[in-house]
Amino acid sequence: MRVTVLGSGSGGNSTLIEGGGARILVDAGFSGRDLERRLREAGVEPSLLDGIVITHDHSDHTHGMGVLARRFGTPLYLTARTRLAAARLLTGREEVHEYVSGRPFRIGGLEIDPFLTVHDAADPVAVTVREIETGDRLGIATDLGRPTVAVRASLAGCHLLVLEANHDEAMLWNGPYPWSVKQRIASSHGHLSNEAAATLARELYHRTLAAVVLAHLSEHCNDAALARDVVARTLNAAGFAGPLVVASQARPLGPFDLGVLRRDRGRAPQLELLPE
Repeated sequence: MRVTVLGSGSGGNSTLIEGGGARILVDAGFSGRDLERRLREAGVEPSLLDGIVITHDHSDHTHGMGVLARRFGTPLYLTARTRLAAARLLTGREEVHEYVSGRPFRIGGLEIDPFLTVHDAADPVAVTVREIETGDRLGIATDLGRPTVAVRASLAGCHLLVLEANHDEAMLWNGPYPWSVKQRIASSHGHLSNEAAATLARELYHRTLAAVVLAHLSEHCNDAALARDVVARTLNAAGFAGPLVVASQARPLGPFDLGVLRRDRGRAPQLELLPE
């Protein structure tokens, strides 16, 4: 399985997964034109996508889904409540498949397992994606008000984690957002802080965890180096020896080849950071 984070942040989120004879997007939070550009930068023609899986209705996850689906005939996968909440983006000309959290479904040789999260959206989920042939397993959880027992159980055993590290708590409370927005972000239905992400990453650590990508960083209330350092301290203490990288809002990150990463997981620690 190959994974490319096309971009992640408050301005848009989308991840490309290639494996099992299929190519899918998890979320489509950029404009249709921008998604096409990012896909081609990652070496994939948009017309070759086999599906777009939407995790929830917020615009930074849905913005380009309708345009891309109509332009290339790409099937959309989302829950019924998310479909209703994001109805303004759809015209009825899309091929739509409704899924239910807790019930895995397949696109080609990829098994997608959606599970409920705590976030202030109509019907929010996170997902794991497993390549059936190889067993490679990816977890994507970028909007977590808090990591519940169910979230931890669903993400356990993943070989690659794309995990939210949204804000530094001091930067949030001293930052430019209105008080109501600060309260929303810090609430149990908002977003994970760097410290909370570090705690969750440590709880999810296992000896075959090959790489961690920190995602959905706030533009105004976080810093890539700070987020990396906070999570690295905790994971290093646990014995993590793979790449720890920070996804960018501006450009694709990857690809990560899970087969290669799993073979190399015993090598020395490789802490990496994208340039600003």
